[in-house]
Amino acid sequence: MANIKSAKKRILVNAKRAERNKAIKSKVKTMIKKVETAIAAGDKELAKENLTVAVSEIDKACSKGVIHKNTAARKVSRLAKKVNNMA
Repeated sequence: MANIKSAKKRILVNAKRAERNKAIKSKVKTMIKKVETAIAAGDKELAKENLTVAVSEIDKACSKGVIHKNTAARKVSRLAKKVNNMA
C-alpha cells in the first residue's frame, strides 16, 4: 500500500475509473451482441433498431474516452455493414 497521500488517492481514483470503464465496455459489447443475434435470427427490423442503440452506446463510450475514436468507427462500420448485407 502507498504511503503518500496523493498516491493513496490515485489508487482510489484509478479503481473508480477502471470500474466505470469496465461497465461502459460491457454495455457496448452487450449492444453489439443484441444486433448480431437479431442478424442471426434474420430479423432486419429488430437489427436496425438495435443498431441505432448500439451506435449510440459506442459513440458515448468514445466521447468518454473509454474506446478510441477509430475503434468506435470500426465497430459501427462493421455492424452497419452486417445489417445492410442482410437478405
